[in-house]
Amino acid sequence: MEQKAFKRPFVNLFYVFFLSHLVFCQLDYRFYDSTCPSLTMIVRYGVWSAIANDTRMAASLVRLHFHDCFVNGCDASILLDDIDSTFVGEKTARSNQNSVRGYEVIDKIKANVEKACPSTVSCTDILTLAAREAANIVGASYWMVPLGHRDGRTANKTAANELPSPFESLDNIIAKFNAKGLDTKDVVVLSGAHTIGFAQCFTFKQRLFNFGGSGKPDPDLEASLLKGLQTVCPDQVDSDTTLVPLDSVTTNRFDNSYYRNLVNSSGLLQSDHVLSTDNRTASMVLSYSRYPYLFFKRFWSINGEDGQHWCSNGTRWGDKEELQSSQLDA
Repeated sequence: MEQKAFKRPFVNLFYVFFLSHLVFCQLDYRFYDSTCPSLTMIVRYGVWSAIANDTRMAASLVRLHFHDCFVNGCDASILLDDIDSTFVGEKTARSNQNSVRGYEVIDKIKANVEKACPSTVSCTDILTLAAREAANIVGASYWMVPLGHRDGRTANKTAANELPSPFESLDNIIAKFNAKGLDTKDVVVLSGAHTIGFAQCFTFKQRLFNFGGSGKPDPDLEASLLKGLQTVCPDQVDSDTTLVPLDSVTTNRFDNSYYRNLVNSSGLLQSDHVLSTDNRTASMVLSYSRYPYLFFKRFWSINGEDGQHWCSNGTRWGDKEELQSSQLDA
C-alpha cells in the first residue's frame, strides 16, 4: 500500500480465522447492516473480479487471511508495510516474502468500501470477508461471518517467522496450533484448504530425489505422480520456484479432493502426506475423503461460529495508513 500523509487513528486461510494473544470481543453477524449495508456486495464483487483475472487468487486470499490470523489473531497486521527503521511489518517474514500475495486486491476493495462507507469498516473485516468470498466462489459452502473485528496497532514479524512450515514434523505443527487454542482436528480441517492453490517445487523436491537423505524418492509417493513431478521439478536449482498445484485433480475447485489425494498417496507436501499415515489424524483424513459434508461442516464451524471467539485487541476502525500513524505516535 502506498504510504499517505499520517493522520490519526485506524488498520484476520484461514480462516475467518482466529488466533493468539487474543481477547474475547463482541462480534455480530449483522455488525454493518445499518452502517454499511453494501459491504458484502462490494467485497464479493472485488474478489470475483480478482479471481476472474487470476484463478490462483482464491487460494491466495484464503492463505493471506490465515497468515494474518495465526500471528496475533485476526487483526490485518499482515497488510502493514515497513516504514524505514521505525516500523517493521510482517510482509517480509520467511513465510510471507515472495510467497503471500493478494495485498493489492484487499487495497482495491478497501478503497471501494471507503467510497461507500467512509471510516466505517475495519481492514480486518474486509480481509475476513474476502477470504470467505474467495473460498465460496470456487466451491466452498457459504458460512456466516461474525464481524466487528478490531484492527491491530502493531505487527509481529518474529511470530510471523514461526508460521507452520511444510518442512516441519506433524508434532511441531500440532504444537503450534495448540499454542493458538486449536487442536489436532483443526490441523486436519484447515489443511484441507490445500484443495486449492499451488506450491513451489522447493517445498517438496526432497520427496522426489533425496527423501530423508536416502538419495532415493519417497517410497510412499504414488508412482505416476512421482514421475510427473520429477519432470516438472527436475533436481536443479532453476526449478525451485516452479509452481505445482497442491491438488492436481480439481486444482481450482474447493472440495474434498485434497483428502482423497492423501488417501491415494498423492499428497504433494510431506506435511500433508503425514496426515494420512499418523494414527492421530489418519481416520479423520479417511472420513473427510468419503464424506465431503463433514469436511465442509467443520471448516465452516472453525471459520464461522468458532471464529468469533478469536479477535485482536486493537483499534475498531480505520485504514492501514492511519493505523501506522497511530503506531508511530504511540
